[in-house]
Amino acid sequence: MKRVYITTIATALAVLAVFTGIHFFRNRAPEVDMLKVGFILESDNSTPYTYNFALAQTFLEREYPGRVQILVRSNVPDTDTEEPLRDLVRQGCGIIFANNYSDQVYAMALEYPKVQFCQASFPDAHVNEDADNFHTFNAEIYQGRYISGIVAGMKLREMIDNGVITADQALVGFVGGFPTPEVISGYTAFLLGVRSVAPEATMRVRYIGTWCNYSKEKASAKALIEEGCVIICQHTNTFGPAMACEEAAATRKVYHVGYNQSMIDTAPATSLVSVRINWTPYIAQAVGAVLESKSIEKVVGGRAHGNDMGAGFDEGWVEILELNEHIAANGTQERINRAVEAFKKGGVSVFKGNYTGTDPDNPDDTCDLSKGYSENADHSFPTFHYVLDDVITVEE
Repeated sequence: MKRVYITTIATALAVLAVFTGIHFFRNRAPEVDMLKVGFILESDNSTPYTYNFALAQTFLEREYPGRVQILVRSNVPDTDTEEPLRDLVRQGCGIIFANNYSDQVYAMALEYPKVQFCQASFPDAHVNEDADNFHTFNAEIYQGRYISGIVAGMKLREMIDNGVITADQALVGFVGGFPTPEVISGYTAFLLGVRSVAPEATMRVRYIGTWCNYSKEKASAKALIEEGCVIICQHTNTFGPAMACEEAAATRKVYHVGYNQSMIDTAPATSLVSVRINWTPYIAQAVGAVLESKSIEKVVGGRAHGNDMGAGFDEGWVEILELNEHIAANGTQERINRAVEAFKKGGVSVFKGNYTGTDPDNPDDTCDLSKGYSENADHSFPTFHYVLDDVITVEE
């Protein structure tokens, strides 16, 4: 009888050991030795938007030496994304990043469930749907726009206090690509930053119908300057607005705030500061997750909305670039530092104040900011799409 008990106990222990081993290895998936990382890019490194993705590629090679191979397909239109994606899958990519606005990325994720597809978010991006291997991401760029507005506001305040302009001449201009929530949210945050220092300020906005056209950007900025704007900001992709300011500075006081890249070398007499999205933290950590066979959203630092992720200054996704100390108002750098720390601690309510706004596509859709608006609360892509009444004028 003892032999039966001993045999039974031994068998049970053996079975338990087998199941324990299976559980252990299921929860400790093997690391990937070599990972092919694909990039689908809407343009090439000549545009700062795509160049900032190239910086992430360089970081990957340094961060994971000998463990990643990067394959890039540049100048891919939204409508022609499918075949480049298939090519990267055929080449063996385990994760693919896309910075365009194509629905074909989501379609490929459904077709290739073993590949991780990560796409910069946009208004109609598929979020929290049927593809666990489809991910979206974006920075909470309104934070940087607000702080760059503070920089501009301090310069306006200096100009008013020194008698260079009068309070009713505190006019800022904005050159935008399209009237999307991304652009509207950005220029609204910028103006609210300006008005936190110079509440007299108002804004005029011009859309050019493209993200990247030097001559159109420059011409729109020049027109805004001729209308009396003393600071120009932009959500476009070239130095055109900065050059318009630099050329105008020969006869009048005008300054510039840039986007995606520093413009001080191009416009040293007028460029105050620039703000950019830093794509590297998300891309590097997502690649690290795949190398370790882990969930991307559990590894990447930021705020997750299902498979959609966003972050701001707290995770290094938003950056204020070099301040032009030669022309910035005294104390500007200190003010920037305080504002960045406040955002890191979550202590800044940007879209709040005695303002009302109207959806440009639906006059019946209005907002009241007296109680505030929480940008990026449920999605990494900006959602604020109201033009503030009385203080912002959109020109044809």
